[in-house]
Amino acid sequence: MHRLGSSARRVADFFGLKRSIVGLLAMVILVGMGEHMAEQFLPVYLVALGAGFATVGFLNGMDNLLGALYSFPGGYLSDRLGTKRALLIFNTIAMGGFVIVIAIPQWWAVLLGAVFFLSWTAISLPATMGLVAKVLPKNKRTMGVSVHSLVRRVPMALGPIAGGLLVDRFGRQTGVRLAFVGALAMALVALVLQQWLIEDDRKKAAEPRTGETNPLKVFKLMTPSLRNLLVADILVRFCEQIPYAFVVIWAMNTIANPVSGTQFGLLRTIEMATAIFVYIPVAYMADKTTKKPFVAATFAFFTLFPLVLLFSTSFWMLVAAFVLRGLKEFGEPTRKALIMDLAPEDKKAAMFGLYYLIRDVIVSVAAFSAGFLWSMSPRTNLLTAFAFGATGTIWFAWKGRDLGPSRKAA
Repeated sequence: MHRLGSSARRVADFFGLKRSIVGLLAMVILVGMGEHMAEQFLPVYLVALGAGFATVGFLNGMDNLLGALYSFPGGYLSDRLGTKRALLIFNTIAMGGFVIVIAIPQWWAVLLGAVFFLSWTAISLPATMGLVAKVLPKNKRTMGVSVHSLVRRVPMALGPIAGGLLVDRFGRQTGVRLAFVGALAMALVALVLQQWLIEDDRKKAAEPRTGETNPLKVFKLMTPSLRNLLVADILVRFCEQIPYAFVVIWAMNTIANPVSGTQFGLLRTIEMATAIFVYIPVAYMADKTTKKPFVAATFAFFTLFPLVLLFSTSFWMLVAAFVLRGLKEFGEPTRKALIMDLAPEDKKAAMFGLYYLIRDVIVSVAAFSAGFLWSMSPRTNLLTAFAFGATGTIWFAWKGRDLGPSRKAA
């Protein structure tokens, strides 16, 4: 029994599974499951409600812009209130958005509700990364971020299948609204669990938390290495976001052999299973060696996806494209850990929030233009995305830096 307990502790230590991290992961699974049951099918839901491609592009632009605008306040509130109280506020806001979409089956209600439920990932991510940085030693941060990213992909894999089954069984309008009912219920359970398991970190500081309210002051603390990463990341996210909202429309409406909702959910599962498969070995190697090659590989996979998607006109061709899309997660936790490494020790949540604020405000321009590019032709949309991705990958290969292998904490 003692040996079994010792083995369990070693496994927990290897994966960085502290009590607060377990609470965080429970929240990620439940909120993420509901989120991906419903949000994955919002583009086809909007079209079913009579909205045009411009509205679909506008929703994706909102996702990026609001994500950007919410990121810095998310970091500030986390530094000011502590992770536990901040996450309580963030979950409650997202649940309000779910209620609006459930209650009002109109395309404009989707846009209104999105103001609230699109906030959750962006506004909670700085708090999440800040919690990982507080709880885990530096030599375990990439592993901690990777475990978070891995667990986050479990609902990303299962949620779209559940949502697709609802869409196929009840139709695109009723099915999506039922998916939001499920999302609301799981978010409520997640709220209870996170308040029970996540430790209150307010008591760990003798002085009151003030946070930093001025993004310009935080920006001055951003190192040249972090700024170069930011430039490359912006260009690569142009590549991701230009076709992002239209991937489901391409698969279910546009190609010669459209797929069903369940098949599209299965494609998302294949994507996430691929990502999950590579997370832990990549995290282990990145903590032991250097992070740049893994981030560069991620940017390359981002770049190739829209090009391969362009030639994917049947389910089995789409399977290959979605495996590639899963590989784009190859170094994503490593990129987040690199941001944390390059950020000042006492401003990690605020710097993380500022990074996403700058990135996603700029990337929202690409997302807002996506509907226009798609209306010109899907080919124009996908090739434009590829061009931006190639530029960002080349920039990072030339200018990107990191801090080398993490040293074990004393």
